[in-house]
Amino acid sequence: MVKSMTGFGISRKQLEDISVTVEIKTVNHRFCEQVIRMPKQFIIMEEKIKKTISKWIHRGRIEVFITLEGERLKNQKIVVDYLLLDRYHQLLTEIKNRYLLQDSISLDDLLKKEDCFQVVDEELDIEEIEKIVLAVAEEAVIELNKMRTAEGGALQKDILHLAGLSEQSVSRLQQFAPQVITLYREKIKAKLEDYLQDKIEESRLLAEVGIFADKADINEELIRLTSHIQQFYNILQGSGPVGRKLDFLLQEMNREVNTIGSKANSADISKEVVELKSFLEKIKEQIQNIE
Repeated sequence: MVKSMTGFGISRKQLEDISVTVEIKTVNHRFCEQVIRMPKQFIIMEEKIKKTISKWIHRGRIEVFITLEGERLKNQKIVVDYLLLDRYHQLLTEIKNRYLLQDSISLDDLLKKEDCFQVVDEELDIEEIEKIVLAVAEEAVIELNKMRTAEGGALQKDILHLAGLSEQSVSRLQQFAPQVITLYREKIKAKLEDYLQDKIEESRLLAEVGIFADKADINEELIRLTSHIQQFYNILQGSGPVGRKLDFLLQEMNREVNTIGSKANSADISKEVVELKSFLEKIKEQIQNIE
């Protein structure tokens, strides 16, 4: 099944204390390139996320946006440096006694000593969060894949139509091919008769026409073109990524058409070559969108 390289997929999962959102969008690219954007503390999951996505997508530029929110991610605690706080308390007590102060040492006095208190993040259960993120990422890529498949179906239909027009064009070229030699034979015969003012030797005419026939023969190119078109149909109906295969085959088809154009000594063939190249160019534009 042909798949487009462009698409979008999104999935969300809301649990009691955590929310995970994964958005994935893809655009055309010659190879498979993944860009993951997520909170830095979870970057350890990146390779597993890429492997999950690679099971579904084989070509294109893939941008993944992962958002995590919730109380579970705010696990913070206050660490008290009691040794330092004891020193402060001891020092305050000594000052009070030394100067015979009546004021008592309050909790507020101690809380003002900010260097005794530090807010730190508690270690998260990364493995559990990773399972949630990977599950949501797979749901998002499945949604993306549905869109790519739907668009791919439309592309396949259009390419098949253009391939059919190309096949008809090749058939017309096959009909024109024998006429080139016949018309050239009549043209050469008329010129020789006019020049010699007499009936020419058939052997001389056949030799002249034979030389031209070797140079102007396009049957081999037409046979290869017909074969390439059949391969094109087979690849389009196959499974897995087909974009690169079709692109390579299209290059071979264009090479054969260019050769036919260079050999053409007929207005009909030249006109048909232009038409065929137009079909192939349209196919090339569509192939750029296929995985």
